[in-house]
Amino acid sequence: MAPMLDLINAYAPLLAAEAAAEAGSGGLDPADLEQAVWLRLLERGRAPTDSAAWLREAVHREAREARHRARRELPYEPGHLAAGPSVEHQALDAELRRSLRAVIRKLPGRCPQLLSALLSRSDPTYREISRELGISQGSLGPLRSRCLGCLRARLGSED
Repeated sequence: MAPMLDLINAYAPLLAAEAAAEAGSGGLDPADLEQAVWLRLLERGRAPTDSAAWLREAVHREAREARHRARRELPYEPGHLAAGPSVEHQALDAELRRSLRAVIRKLPGRCPQLLSALLSRSDPTYREISRELGISQGSLGPLRSRCLGCLRARLGSED
């Protein structure tokens, strides 16, 4: 291991200069390049015959690979998850919807029908809801308002 330490001590300034020069042209971090080259040297397990040439080539190779990786990688944008909401979030949303529908079913009169229609995934228009429930379209607004008031009162009493 002593020959490796001697090599590291002898060539640290050369490697730092090469990494700084290569990093500047590619927007890379020189310290990352240095670390990657030292790691390659340690993985190799023995000192190269022409250490200076090997270090220069290793810096160029690592920089080339880092630039190649940077072109393929997509930056992480906080708040944006391609996979969508977490499983826990989906489970909590489903439980909330089940609870809400259970409370809606207990409401008086036509409120369960109306609110279920308004919450439908098919997103029906007022005209479609009025036809389905047999209520005039002009009565839907006031009925919806009364039903939401009942729902608020019921939800408030369950706290």
